[in-house]
Amino acid sequence: MDDQSKGRTPEPRLPGAIRVVNVGLDLLAESVQRQGHEVVAVDWRIPAAGDEQIIQVLERLMGRHSARIDTANAEVFRRLDTASPMLNGMAKAGDVLPVMGDRTILHSGPPLEWSDFCDPLRRSVRAAMMAEGWAADREEAEELVASGTVELDSANHHDTVVPMATAIGPSAPMFVVGFEGHVAYSPINQGPGKTAWFGVDEPESVRHLVWLAEVAGPILSRAIESADPIDVFAMATQGLHMGDDLHMRTQATGNLLLRHLFSALAETADGRLPEFARFWSANHLFFLNIAMAAAKATTNWAAEVPNSSIVVSMARNGTTFGIRVTGAGDDWFVVPAPPVQHAIYYSGYGPDTSAPDIGDSAVLELIGLGGPAAAGAPAVAAFVGGTMADARAVTQETSHISVGRSSRFTIPALDYAGTPVGVDIRKVVELQITPSVSTGILHKTDGTGQVGAGIAVAPIEVFRDALVALNARLA
Repeated sequence: MDDQSKGRTPEPRLPGAIRVVNVGLDLLAESVQRQGHEVVAVDWRIPAAGDEQIIQVLERLMGRHSARIDTANAEVFRRLDTASPMLNGMAKAGDVLPVMGDRTILHSGPPLEWSDFCDPLRRSVRAAMMAEGWAADREEAEELVASGTVELDSANHHDTVVPMATAIGPSAPMFVVGFEGHVAYSPINQGPGKTAWFGVDEPESVRHLVWLAEVAGPILSRAIESADPIDVFAMATQGLHMGDDLHMRTQATGNLLLRHLFSALAETADGRLPEFARFWSANHLFFLNIAMAAAKATTNWAAEVPNSSIVVSMARNGTTFGIRVTGAGDDWFVVPAPPVQHAIYYSGYGPDTSAPDIGDSAVLELIGLGGPAAAGAPAVAAFVGGTMADARAVTQETSHISVGRSSRFTIPALDYAGTPVGVDIRKVVELQITPSVSTGILHKTDGTGQVGAGIAVAPIEVFRDALVALNARLA
């Protein structure tokens, strides 16, 4: 007779093989693993960091309002994933942007009062004004802005995106990128050295802006016009497979573009072509601005869909970090710009000398490039831990807050899985995971220019504010 038939409680017997599902602290999972047993770790965390009010908002947006939001998000994702922007040519900003008028400067990031401009962006504005011939020196440029003679506005408000501390006037040569009536613009990337987009307003940076307008712009315009049409995202897809993330590194994609335009450039009867060739060969981020314009045209199309919880604008001006979400209205949601957390600095520089995060290039992270593509970009790995496993973790984490994966931007190292696309503010706030943005770092006060590069982590507060506004509008 066994113990149970005799009425006695059976003695407990531990199983010989143990398989554990661990929810919560990694310490427990690690302990079981050290004992040689199989563990599945569930990365669970308290929703919305335990904020009861925000949890109630999430319950409504993922409950009673979910059908409406999910339908809108599906259409937004389709647009982000299928848009096919083409590089159509070059034009002066004053010829294609009605807002420019005679005395307008467009700058990166959300709109800002002049008194709140960070030092690098202020210097770039002054350099742009001197390049336009409106001011003879920095002091005169300051006086013109202070008097209201020169108008300042966010480039994002006018279908334009500019990287880092870039500021543009009417003469700036612009890439024209678009599809089916959706057109966006971005200036020629200024390249390395003492340049205005790095917050330098020395005579050298001003002369370079004039050279871009008088030499580089016309040469590129003729070459693009005489070459076959350029599918920006098709070229970017090839670049991803060659190690680019299209934000921190665009070298492979830039080389593909150069090959595409090589014969047209060679046929250009311009005595200054050698100057331009030296400029492009030294500019490893030449393709960045083209990719940004393509991303802007794409997100503009996506922004036409109401009731969505997907971010369609994300930009920084060195003072504020801002996003826009169509379901939450047309307004920017802004908080102070964060520092660049995961950074590598040039010798002699560090966090104390660095300006906060800056530039419109974060638009790339909204369509599956930059941070979402980190798993295939060795250049990014150095900033997030040093190994490709660390880079893969960035891509994987981004997938948790995205509505889907790209059908065209794929990563060979992940068996050609698509990059995460469509940042959903509901998931961001629930999981307390925000987008990672590849970026450069500028000196915060003295006009030195670039002092490093790294990965900026978007502040959670701005997504929470947008979530509350989305809930209010849908209610």
